[in-house]
Amino acid sequence: MAQLWGGRFTKETDALAYAFNASISYDKKLYKQDIAGSKAHAAMLGKQGILTEEETKQILAALDEILEDVSSGKLEITEEHEDIHSFVEAVLIQRLGDAGKKLHTGRSRNDQVALDMRLYIREEAVELDRLLRKLLETLLKIMETHTKTILPGFTHLQKAQPITLSHHMGAYFEMFKRDRQRLFDLYERMNYCPLGSGALAGTTFPLDREYTAKALGFYGPTLNSMDGVSDRDYLIELLSALSMVMMHLSRFSEEIIIWNTNEYQFVEIDDAYSTGSSIMPQKKNPDIAELTRGKTGRVYGALISLLTTMKSLPLAYNKDMQEDKELTFDAVDTAKGCLALFEGMLSSMKFLEENMKKSASRGFTNATDAADYLVNHGVPFRDAHGIIGRIVLYCVEKGIAVEDMSLEELRRFSDCFKEDIFEAVSMEACVNKRLTIGAPAKEAMEAAIKKEKEYLEQNPQIGICV
Repeated sequence: MAQLWGGRFTKETDALAYAFNASISYDKKLYKQDIAGSKAHAAMLGKQGILTEEETKQILAALDEILEDVSSGKLEITEEHEDIHSFVEAVLIQRLGDAGKKLHTGRSRNDQVALDMRLYIREEAVELDRLLRKLLETLLKIMETHTKTILPGFTHLQKAQPITLSHHMGAYFEMFKRDRQRLFDLYERMNYCPLGSGALAGTTFPLDREYTAKALGFYGPTLNSMDGVSDRDYLIELLSALSMVMMHLSRFSEEIIIWNTNEYQFVEIDDAYSTGSSIMPQKKNPDIAELTRGKTGRVYGALISLLTTMKSLPLAYNKDMQEDKELTFDAVDTAKGCLALFEGMLSSMKFLEENMKKSASRGFTNATDAADYLVNHGVPFRDAHGIIGRIVLYCVEKGIAVEDMSLEELRRFSDCFKEDIFEAVSMEACVNKRLTIGAPAKEAMEAAIKKEKEYLEQNPQIGICV
């Protein structure tokens, strides 16, 4: 068992306790970040005269070799080491001898792991932002294509009023846009460097923390060494943001699952994103949507677990914090996978426009417009509401739609109905009369699409958003 802290102890750690304590099985994922942090620290130690110029060159060269050897598979990260920090330092010492032993000067594993996780989260935030942007671009294409595609809008999962597919997709565009904004906010808050915080109280060596922060692309160093090693807010923020992403994907998935049913037939999912049944040959199942919906609970669980872990920890570092990694790694990988697959499913999906329009017509979604028509002809709204309610009941009994009624039939309920009622309650009129900002009319949607395009142009990716 290779470890960095044996001097204080008189006997070996129990094997089971050692395995329970070790994190190498999962924090080996951070080898690139750990080596990047070690290089910045070594360069700073050389700049400050804590290492000689020759020692600095040797350490930097050896760290580059270790990175290359691990990346190529030449060097295996083995579980004889307690964690990734121990592994990198042990290999460095093996290759350099005493010069390698000097790298840890002015540094603790506490600020190392805090740095590694920030570097990892920063990289993953950029990738998550890229995936969200790609999904937004796909949504925007659908919005541009379907400003005239009518379908029913729902409340309580019952048909309510006619909208367009463009308008419906625009709602999800807003959700995922907010998700991007949350990632950007997280990035801005967490992009400060904890390296140099030491175990909790800094160090007596003359470290240049501004130098290492700049070398690693941070805005600056963290301003309190105790907070620097014990802060996990940014991970909780990330898991919260990912929970929101997954919640939005899950809501969207639920609708696609419903739209994909034989009863609705609003969409046809591409074969590449569907599966069949082992016993029922007619089945074409929306598995990607269902799994996305299911995996949402997995990301929620990571958030609740880390909140619970952190809720009663005193300052500064505690070993409980080691639990952050597996939760975060899994949540990030889950969200990335769901975003990529969901976008692929959505971009290849076929929208069955005629079925959507027929469904809107059959669901009395123009009833509100019929009531508005009566109001515009002098009928008080509450009376108009009652008249249209009786007309709907009549249509239900007859098995027809409002627009299928004759003028003579309509006038049995109110003399205010004129020939223009049929134009007023057509699906197209019901949609395109709604011209206020955020409404589904073609003109209103074109204005919204223009703004969404501007948003994407002005916010190309996290880290360089304006």
